[in-house]
Amino acid sequence: MTTKEEALIEKLVRENEEFSKVKQAHTQLAKQLDELEKKPFLTPQDEVEIKIIKKKKLALKDQMEKILMQHR
Repeated sequence: MTTKEEALIEKLVRENEEFSKVKQAHTQLAKQLDELEKKPFLTPQDEVEIKIIKKKKLALKDQMEKILMQHR
C-alpha cells in the first residue's frame, strides 16, 4: 500500500462514518479470526466459524474498496 493510499484511508476513517464503521467491523473480525486460529485444535464448529468470519471479512473489504474507489 502506498503512502498516498494510507493517507486516503486515514482521511476516510476520520471523515466518512460509513468507511469508519466498516473498517472497525473488519478489524474486529480479524481479531476474532486470530483468536480462533491460535487454538491448538479446532472443532468442526470452529472451522465453520472461521469460514463465516473470512466471508464476512472479505465482504467488508470489498465494501471498503468500493468507498476508496469513489474517493480516488
